[in-house]
Amino acid sequence: MKTFALPVEKVIGFSLLMLLLLLALGEPVLLGKNGNQQNLKQVLEAPSAQHWLGTDQFGRDMLARISEGLRISLSLAALCVLSSSIIGVLTGVIAAWCRGWVDTTLNFIANTILALPGLVLILLFAALVPGSFIMLYLAISLVLAVEYFRLVRAITLPVVTGPALENSALMGFPKRYLFNKHIWPAIRQDVLSLAAFGASSSIIAMASVGFVYVGLKPPSPELGLMIVELFPYYHEAPWLLAQPIFALFVLVLGFHLLSAKSDKTPRLNKFIFDSSSRLSKSDALERKL
Repeated sequence: MKTFALPVEKVIGFSLLMLLLLLALGEPVLLGKNGNQQNLKQVLEAPSAQHWLGTDQFGRDMLARISEGLRISLSLAALCVLSSSIIGVLTGVIAAWCRGWVDTTLNFIANTILALPGLVLILLFAALVPGSFIMLYLAISLVLAVEYFRLVRAITLPVVTGPALENSALMGFPKRYLFNKHIWPAIRQDVLSLAAFGASSSIIAMASVGFVYVGLKPPSPELGLMIVELFPYYHEAPWLLAQPIFALFVLVLGFHLLSAKSDKTPRLNKFIFDSSSRLSKSDALERKL
């Protein structure tokens, strides 16, 4: 039985994300502090036993706000990736499989959406209803779905027109079997890589709209909004500004490391293994004959 070691960058990325997830979910269970509770007597305090990461300009506990900001970012990333991947994969496979006017129509819709840069489209949606989590979710999901559509369609087209799938179709196998047997193995690795990359893109997009005050509104502890709010106090309390920046950096870095494609060796080894086994079988057959 052949085993392949998990790439180092994926292990590091997964570990970073697990640590952040542990912080996001563990803080309200273990400490249970309210990140929106103000205490003007404890403004801009340094980290202490009472407030592990200090307090902000309104005396709010930074650890509680960072953990809540991580929960918001991770929730948005999960929702956007789940929605966009389902829509993008489905429409990409349909376009490549049906071709004709279906492919033309779906391509036209995708190109229309791509006429505007993704961040501009997200800003337009966010400006319609400022402070709406739903509008951010819809806009980011729409942008990511187009990327899934283009990727899946490009990979599926040669698979659909290939002899392997055509032979299976002629033998009467249902389309569900054809997808599971031929299409999904071809697109799986790229879809999973795009999912990790799309999660980081959605987090960056949410932080970017927070910089221009069209994202979530105060007192919501969104990481991008926290950076903007704490920036005027970087001379007095530089550690406060560094915290949301570092959390955002590690979050994006973890997803980027997780999205790294390093499966060339396993695929190559699998190809060599399969080829050698086919050759050995053919040699044995020839000897028998």
